[in-house]
Amino acid sequence: MSTNPLHDWAQHLASRGWAVFPLAPGTKRPAIREWEHRATTDPDRIKSCWHAGAGFGIGIATGPARLVVLDLDPAPDAGEPDGAGGLAALAQARGVALAATWTVATPRGGTHLYYRTPPGVRLRNTAGTLASHVDTRAEGGYVVAPGTILPGGGYELLDDTDPPELPAWLVQALSERPAAALSAPTERPCTDVGGYVGAALRGECDKVRHAPAGRHNAVLCRAAYALGQLVGAGVLAQARARAELVSAGGFLIGADCGCTNVEVARVIDSGLAAGARNPRRTAPRTSPGKAA
Repeated sequence: MSTNPLHDWAQHLASRGWAVFPLAPGTKRPAIREWEHRATTDPDRIKSCWHAGAGFGIGIATGPARLVVLDLDPAPDAGEPDGAGGLAALAQARGVALAATWTVATPRGGTHLYYRTPPGVRLRNTAGTLASHVDTRAEGGYVVAPGTILPGGGYELLDDTDPPELPAWLVQALSERPAAALSAPTERPCTDVGGYVGAALRGECDKVRHAPAGRHNAVLCRAAYALGQLVGAGVLAQARARAELVSAGGFLIGADCGCTNVEVARVIDSGLAAGARNPRRTAPRTSPGKAA
């Protein structure tokens, strides 16, 4: 009989085909770099990790797991619709009902609803796209798995119904492009984030994910400003920069930190806007006296 519940949970999740990785003890932050690529379903690697005695929590890499998880948060103010209410209202407006699915309760009183990503569909993380206090985790994201304990409480499985495919109406809603919040140059749209720009995007987001306690806002603001400069230069799409920063900023939110989704989004939007007003030069100037 096992005496390590977290190891048992990690093995169970992996048996479902959901790649897992360790979280730093008592936090929602990854304990390893390149967590999405290093997440695994291999029983031996999982045993080696969760029997190491470090007290790791469990993260599920939603991209490799081919999952879309709806994160329904409680409302911070009384009388304001919470995530569950916002999603219910959206479903009612569409004349549909959400089927039962694998559901996890979070320590702050929210829920995670798990769905399988339909074949051929690619979705990324969102924050408030569907409704207030409704975020999603898909490619490039992760969720804290049941069994994980934080100082403020644990993640608990409420419903073990096998996840159905994400309904088509939700796929459509998540695929719609929202209007850009910033006045970024529109004559040079850019969705290719390879090379220098891709490295800058990954690097700044990595800094956010590993921001030390007490420096969260400063690191997030600096990263948003740096990427905003690339947005202003027309070499990085504002929506892509914001989505990646929101995903990275989600790592800062936990029981050990006062950061909230609203505050993270505010810092990101402010930093992107400021950076876009001071575009980064991405090519050297032509020397005086020489032909361009």
